[in-house]
Amino acid sequence: MSEKYLKTDNNAEKTEYFPEDNSDDLACTYSFTYEELDGMRLDAAVSAYGEITRSSAENLIEAGNVSVNGRYDVKKSLKLKAGDTVCVTEPKAVECSAIPQDIPIEIVYEDDDIAVVNKPRGMVVHPAPGNPDGTLVNALMYKMQGRLSTINGVIRPGIVHRIDKDTSGLLVVAKNDESHVFLAEKIKNHDFMRVYNGIVIGSFKEPCGIIDLPIGRNPDNRKKMAVTSKNSKEAVTNYKTLETFKGFSLCEFTLETGRTHQIRVHASYTGHPVLGDLLYSPNMGKNKFGLSGQCLHAKKIGIEHPKTHKYMEFDSPLPDYFEKVLDRLRKENN
Repeated sequence: MSEKYLKTDNNAEKTEYFPEDNSDDLACTYSFTYEELDGMRLDAAVSAYGEITRSSAENLIEAGNVSVNGRYDVKKSLKLKAGDTVCVTEPKAVECSAIPQDIPIEIVYEDDDIAVVNKPRGMVVHPAPGNPDGTLVNALMYKMQGRLSTINGVIRPGIVHRIDKDTSGLLVVAKNDESHVFLAEKIKNHDFMRVYNGIVIGSFKEPCGIIDLPIGRNPDNRKKMAVTSKNSKEAVTNYKTLETFKGFSLCEFTLETGRTHQIRVHASYTGHPVLGDLLYSPNMGKNKFGLSGQCLHAKKIGIEHPKTHKYMEFDSPLPDYFEKVLDRLRKENN
């Protein structure tokens, strides 16, 4: 059997040229009350919650843009306690260009039109406030010697879709504008396969199902998305339980749409947040696995090649951090 989480009243637009990126360039102030990972360092918490690199979090703290319980004279190494309130102010974005940087990245496939990259956990996809460099785009600029599509400007060359900083796995890159337009149209028409593996808290009532609930910006915290009928867009996630453990499940998520944080928002809304997701499950209890971000991996993508029109499918193995959690869960389950 399968279950379906039906959409509410939805005024969603159904066209989106750059999926999975609804961010803006305004200065951002947000706060969160720390409940998870008792003893976690301040810089690690700001990095995970704000989805910025650790070095960017350190810079914000050193610049006096982070307070803990109202105090700004805090160090990046401060160990947080349950109940601490952290307030972060990120500066406004400034006009800049992505610069090539010699950063190692895994290229799964490459030709004159596209490249498929296996992004590591902890790497931001493109420059943004708090992440001026050290991103996947900086690495691609160096690796591809500038041969990337220009449609999304100097900050996001080649980027047709993206995955979150602490989500690992596959994404496709356009190396010219013609390929970019073709791939973006396929994504818009839901003709682009994206399959993720994730470990969630608890187990879904049914082993497989469809979560069809609209997603929009959380009005109370612009760092977060939410299931809402206001200013939202259609969001559909198919899930299947692959393995169950004591208190956890390994699930496969297949996206029909590509909204910001879609799997994480849908999983949390249905009561089964992704393990380690500090942004959407801050009260899920102490994280015994020591994760500072969600246990989520973009495992498969399937695309039609923009020039040959041949269907191509790519699969990536689960990374070490993910396998270590699974090994521990399997041992504890015996």
